[in-house]
Amino acid sequence: MDKKIKELLKFNFKNKKIIESKLLSDSFDINCIKIKTDDNKKYIAKFYKKKNKSFNAIKSEAKNLKFLNQKKIKLFPKLMNYNEDILIMEFIDNNKIVPKQIDRTFINFLTNIHFNSSKKFGFTFDTQIGGLRQKNKFEKNWAIFFRDRRMNDIFEIICQKNPMPNNINNKIEKLIKNLDQILPPSPKPSLLHGDLWEGNILFNNKKLVGLIDPGSFFGHNEMEIAYLRWFNPSFIGKNFLAMYSEVKPIEKNYFSYEPIYQLYYSLMNVYLWDRAYIKDVERLLKIIKI
Repeated sequence: MDKKIKELLKFNFKNKKIIESKLLSDSFDINCIKIKTDDNKKYIAKFYKKKNKSFNAIKSEAKNLKFLNQKKIKLFPKLMNYNEDILIMEFIDNNKIVPKQIDRTFINFLTNIHFNSSKKFGFTFDTQIGGLRQKNKFEKNWAIFFRDRRMNDIFEIICQKNPMPNNINNKIEKLIKNLDQILPPSPKPSLLHGDLWEGNILFNNKKLVGLIDPGSFFGHNEMEIAYLRWFNPSFIGKNFLAMYSEVKPIEKNYFSYEPIYQLYYSLMNVYLWDRAYIKDVERLLKIIKI
C-alpha cells in the first residue's frame, strides 16, 4: 500500500485502528480495499488510482448511496463518509456460494426498488457505470432520454476512442434515428439500480444480502430486466419474467425492444471491457433486424 493511500485511510479512520486491509479490485482506475478496524467492524474504501479530471465517479457513487440510504432502500451498503478523493461504506459479508437461480426474494427486492418513481426520466445528478459518466438531465419522453442520454453517448464515445467496423456503425446510426418509433414513449419512470449484473448482486450461503455499485436513475424498469436477462440468462432463470410480472406487469410487446436495451449494455462492454463484445453487438443487431 503506497504512502498516499495510507494517508487517505489514516485520515478517514482517525478514531479507529486499521488491523487488516485487502485489495479487492482495481478496475477502471479505481481501487477498492476491504478494511477491518480494531472494533472488529469491516468497511470498503474506494478511491482513484488516477483521478479523472472531467468526472468524479467516487463522489457520484457516494451521492448515489446517500440517496438510496435516505430512501431506506434495503440491501445497499450504508455510506459512512466521503469527500472528493475517497468513499467509505460498510462491508457486506458475502461469499461465492450462490443459488443456481434467483428466486422470489430477489424479485421482491427488485420490484421494491422499481416501484420508486418520478415525474420524469433522469436523475438529480449524473451517475456512473464502471467510472463512465451517465448523463441524467431530466426528460419527459423515455425514447428521447434513452436515445440522447444513453445510446448516443456510448456510441459517440466508442467512435471517438476506438471505432467499430463501418457496417456495424451504420446500422447503429440507423437504429438510433428510429428509436422514438420503436420504444414506448411514456412508461412510468422507475428507480433503477443501473448496473445490475450478477457481480453486483451479493449472496452469503445462497441468501441474498446486498446490491453494490449502483449507477441509479429513473428509467424504464424493463431496461433493467433486459440487462439481467442478457448477462446471465441461466442465473436469472426461465421463470423470472413470469414472477416479476406477478408483482409489476411487463408490457405485452416487451420482446420487440428487449434486444435494444441489451444492445446498450453490449456497447458499454465493448468500451469498458473487451472488443470481443462486438460479436454480441452484431448478434443483437440481427435480432433487431436493422
